Amino acid sequence: MTRKQRRLTIIGSAGVVLGVAVGLVLFALSGDITLFKTPTDVVEHGASPDARLRIGGLVEKGSVIRNESNASVRFEVTDTVNRVPVTYTGLLPDLFREGQGVVVEGQLEPDGIFKADSVLAKHDERYMPKEVVDSLKAQGVWEGESQQAQK
Repeated sequence: MTRKQRRLTIIGSAGVVLGVAVGLVLFALSGDITLFKTPTDVVEHGASPDARLRIGGLVEKGSVIRNESNASVRFEVTDTVNRVPVTYTGLLPDLFREGQGVVVEGQLEPDGIFKADSVLAKHDERYMPKEVVDSLKAQGVWEGESQQAQK
């Protein structure tokens, strides 16, 4: 075997090993991937029943219903165009309130209600995902950098 053939064999073997390693990493992470969607994405395109999602938007005013007996709460997340009903059982963050930014993580039930297992409340729009910010800007509801400077 010549030096050139040996070098090509080593490079080819290293490429195969690297490809297998990348494939194994992607396969291992595929179960942990959580897709982000806006309420409009969920209403228009839906989601597969076993997919984990993050939905971001604003808590619809007047939609929060608390059930004190089992510490559950029902509310709607909106991007001012569409809304998705959400149920959550557990303690809500202190910053959670109507009209405030929120990101919920969980699964969409077959009946269209999003069952959240995690609720993240945002104290202002600076920490919202880019997709939600773009959606709110397009609808003229964004109270971001330029409007906050005027307050």
